Amino acid sequence: MKSTRYILFLFLLAISSTLVAQPRLRHPELYIGAHAGVMASSITFKPTVKGIDLLQSPLSINGGLVVRYAAHKVCALQLELNYMQRGWREVLPATATSPAVDYRRQLDYIQLPLLMHLAFGNKFRGFLNLGPQIGYCFRDTEYGTKNPLYTHHYLPIQQPFDWGLAGGLGMYYRSNNIGTFQLEARFNYSLGSVFNNRITDYFTSANPMNLSINFAYLWEIRIK
Repeated sequence: MKSTRYILFLFLLAISSTLVAQPRLRHPELYIGAHAGVMASSITFKPTVKGIDLLQSPLSINGGLVVRYAAHKVCALQLELNYMQRGWREVLPATATSPAVDYRRQLDYIQLPLLMHLAFGNKFRGFLNLGPQIGYCFRDTEYGTKNPLYTHHYLPIQQPFDWGLAGGLGMYYRSNNIGTFQLEARFNYSLGSVFNNRITDYFTSANPMNLSINFAYLWEIRIK
């Protein structure tokens, strides 16, 4: 816990230093829009659970609203309100003692990221998004066949509140007449566990993670 607080402190300090160091724009820029895309999700269990892999996860969807405010030339703040289909997939072949397993858990989240947005260029711009996120799991759905020999990770979600970090790389085209078109690859990692992780519990951690590709459209609101 102390190390996590230290990392978050350094992150906030880096944001403050970046904002102070950047030259201010003559006229601040405000963008609003929406984004949507596909994502692969998984979860890191400790102790590990066999058969769970981010690369074999079926694609799910995510999307939401975006507000970006820029008062400096390079650095901006971006707030999002997102819907995400997270979860994991477990695939195991049949053995002499158990049937084949193909199990999927879908966790539907409402998520609120607050991101530092660093962009470079003019009309075609590359950018980096980085910042904390919080969320809440409002629906938990199961599909497929379970492993009868191992049941700890089939319990209902015990910690619906989520918090973690998000980082993304991408590029966009900014037009004065038709808005901004953006493409981003983003990685989300939860620092919170979906199952209880007290000393008496089986799991010491169960952290969701996901990789997504998103397309966004933003429109600039003129600020005088």
